[in-house]
Formats: sequence, C-alpha cells, structure tokens
Amino acid sequence: MKTEVRGNGGSISLQNPSLFNTPLDPITGALKGCLGSLDGACIEKLLLHCASALENNDVTLAQQVMWVLNNVASTVGDTNQRLTAWFLRALISRASRVCPTSMNFNGGSMFRRRLMTVTELVGYVDLIPWHRFGYCASNGAIFKAVEGYGKVHILDFSITHCMQWPTLIDGLAKRPEGPPSLRITVPSCRPQVPPLLNVSKEEVGHRLANFAKFRDVPFEFHVKDDDPCLSNETFATQFESLLTELTRSQLDLRDDEALVINCQNWLRYLSDETKGNSTTVRDAFLDVIKGLNPRIIVVVDEDCDLSASSLSSRITTCFNYLWIPFDALETFLPKDSRQRLEYESDIGHKIENIVGFEGFQRTERLESGVKLSQRMNDAGFVSLPFCEDTINEVKSLLDEHASGWGMKREEDMLVLTWKGHNSVFATAWTELED
Repeated sequence: MKTEVRGNGGSISLQNPSLFNTPLDPITGALKGCLGSLDGACIEKLLLHCASALENNDVTLAQQVMWVLNNVASTVGDTNQRLTAWFLRALISRASRVCPTSMNFNGGSMFRRRLMTVTELVGYVDLIPWHRFGYCASNGAIFKAVEGYGKVHILDFSITHCMQWPTLIDGLAKRPEGPPSLRITVPSCRPQVPPLLNVSKEEVGHRLANFAKFRDVPFEFHVKDDDPCLSNETFATQFESLLTELTRSQLDLRDDEALVINCQNWLRYLSDETKGNSTTVRDAFLDVIKGLNPRIIVVVDEDCDLSASSLSSRITTCFNYLWIPFDALETFLPKDSRQRLEYESDIGHKIENIVGFEGFQRTERLESGVKLSQRMNDAGFVSLPFCEDTINEVKSLLDEHASGWGMKREEDMLVLTWKGHNSVFATAWTELED
C-alpha cells in the first residue's frame, strides 16, 4: 500500500497508507488557514510545527501538520510547492525513525540513486552556475598561483568527478611560456551523494589525459587508494584512514612543483564533531594539508550554515536557502521537465539527510563562508584575494545565465548570489608565514 504526496498535480509515492488519514482536530484547526496556501512563510511555519511535534514525540500533532503540508506539496507545482514536497518526505522519513511503530515508512527507498553518463554530468553542471561559479573562481586563482612554475600537482577533493579541469588544462595550454606538466591526484573514496557517475575514476582520468594530450599539456592522473579492507565502510571511516596516507612521500610530492589543494563541496562531509579531547576530522584534514606546504588552497562550498543541533533551526535555514536552486530552475524549465525533476530530486537527497537524520548519519554539515574563513584562519592560513581577471571571467560566466544571478565580494571571498541571496562562496588560501 502506498500513499502519495500530491498538491495541485504531480505525485511522489510514499509507503505509509494511513499517515494522511488523520483529520484536523480543534487543537490544530488554526493551521487549516494555510491549506492550499502558496505562501513561503506559512509553509515554513507548518514545517516548524511538525519539527516541534517530532522533537516532543507528539505523533498525533505531527500527522495533523503533515496532512496540511500534503495538501500544499506538489512536485510539479510552483517553487514553494515543489520544495514542500521534498521537506514533507524528509519529515516522514524522520518520523518513521522517531516513532517506528506509529509510522511504518521505508525512508531508505525514497531516492533512486541515479548514475549519470559523462554527457549528462556536463548538462548537470551547466544547468545553473552552482558548480561552474566555483570552477571559474578556483581555476582563476590556481592559474595565477602557479605562474612561473613548470610543474603543477593538484590534490583534488571534489564531488563532481574532475569536471573542473578541462577548462584549466585549456588555460594552461595557452600560457605564453608554454604549459607546465600537470599531475592530478584524487582520493579513491568519495561521499555517496549526487552527482553519481557511471564510469570509474580511472576512466575519468583517461578522458582527461586524452584532452590534455590534444592540448599538448604533459599530464598524469593518479587515484590515491585507501585500505581495500575498508571498501565496505562508510566514507567517514575511509577518509579518516586516507588522512594517514596524505604525506609527502605517499603522494610523491616534488620540491620543484607547485602543489594545489582543491576542495569543492568537500569539507562539509568531514565530521565537525569532536570525540573526547581529539580534534575534529575537518580540522585534522586542514592540519594535514598545511603540512604539505601547498602553494594555494581553494575552498568552495554552499554559503549556508547547517551545523546546528536543533532540527527547527536547520529546517528554517535549509528551507530559506534551498529555495534558491528551486526558484532558479523555475525561471527557464517547464514544470514537468525531466531534467528539472531529476535535479530537484538530488536536492531532495540533501534535504532528507539534513532533516531526517542525526548523529554520524547526518553527513550534510555545511558551514557558511564566514565560519569557514574563521576555521581557516585558526588553522594558520591567510586568505588570498581574487584578481580582476578572475572576477571578470566569473562575471562573463554569469552573463550566460538568468539575470537573477550575481556576484559580490565579501572581503577576499567571492559569493554567488541569486536575487541578492548568498548561494555559493569561493575562497583562496595560503599558509601564514611565521
């Protein structure tokens, strides 16, 4: 038996036949005024009511609020309706764990893990400048940092399968003094989050090598393997093991090459929780890369703070932040566009983790650009400003997209904006000299 989240058309199958059969009683009758409303503030209020009910183990109230949300949600509606549909799913998923006997819901089967082809991945990152902004800003900073070097080695910590590097390779090929030799090393472990690719890292490296050869750039690609005994472990376990392998000898670092550390949407997946008196994995990673003496470190991520322990706080922040990509897609894709639905489904994966899980299972732990900058300063790094050439390149990129996209500077940080709202930040760093 399945019920469906549906509003004004469109549905997502959910396993739970009785969840939405609970009528409103006088206690929640005041919520009825929001029924069918498309107002974001009203929807946010309902989500917070539901979160509060779940935190207080009030199953009845949670079901009643979900009943109202169910009449607003639609995966083919407007921005607020579509976003509500995914938040509703996440709340039901959480409820099934909080009160498993009252809400029998198989949250693990909600998302079909879509494996993309390389061509589909190109379309994915080109859809909105969410990723391209970071690529463009980072590549500009890297290009400037490695000027005069004949050898460049990039340690790439990214979730988008090296999509950033063809543009940099092309730029290096055009250097007046000739291209440097380029090595890229990637870790074998990766957070199991969208976008997922249907080819191996080795195949990605082979394609990059072919492109570099075409552009006459000497190129090497390496996958830094972790312990094969950990192949079935979580990303967190695999990465903690990998940290011990990030040494100059293990990485074959060379004195005559410029070392670049590239972190694109990566730090958020490193635990920011302490265990006893030990440091966090996030801080331990920064200590490790500092010891490698990199020429430059670039850090790009979504400009939002989702590290709060409070569910209500995370829902408020998440709802008002993830509205951005939903609204941006609304401007140029039909409501029933398959590409749009799949992109939103990937965002839904993120929402479920932020709302539906706690503890080590809650892997989406974003921190804002301001908090990240403080963390980098505390770790002994100093920020590098982006040059005017890079800023102009970013502006040209944004001109290719909808007029709602913009860019601003916050000290040395570049920030992608949508209708004035911060979306993605890009930063560049180097080691603080004693």
